[in-house]
Amino acid sequence: MDFRQAARKRDSSWHNAPVPSFGPNSARLLIVGLAPGLQGANRTGRPFTGDYAGDLLYATLNKFGFANARFEARPDDGLELIDTRITNAVRCVPPENKPVGAEIAACRPFLSATIKAMPNLRAVVALGRIAHESLIVALGERPSRYGFGHGARHQIEGYSIFDSYHCSRYNTNTGRLTPQMFEAVFASVRAELAT
Repeated sequence: MDFRQAARKRDSSWHNAPVPSFGPNSARLLIVGLAPGLQGANRTGRPFTGDYAGDLLYATLNKFGFANARFEARPDDGLELIDTRITNAVRCVPPENKPVGAEIAACRPFLSATIKAMPNLRAVVALGRIAHESLIVALGERPSRYGFGHGARHQIEGYSIFDSYHCSRYNTNTGRLTPQMFEAVFASVRAELAT
């Protein structure tokens, strides 16, 4: 909490608060990220907006028809999601971008509520291990039964869960995640939703 209070004092024009989900509740696809980025969603108030991860995510969503191609990394850019909603496992920016277990657990009821508020939900993309594990617990299961791995797919309670490495600058700069690998996950999602 001290970290966020200091951030509010330092950057009073920034959002610096829990970042709400983005996209319609009627969507069939939910994307679960880790947490708001310090210079991204924490600043702008919209998930994956204002940092590198958003560049890759929104370009990929546009390519597969899940966004309307207006992403300019500003919350007033006119971007609309199509049949897609984005949320985070942790709602506030964590110190050093490393949420601790207590923070993840404290935010899980919000993730559960997001899922319950989506009556048409069929597919979920978990971006990274923390998002994956929090999602599995939110669905009432144990993470040990559903291992995380890029490109892995699980069925839980009628939902198709797709795992991907997080689209962070670190993962893409090191080659752990390439645009092609990321696009392959969303190609699978698009095929799932076409059935």
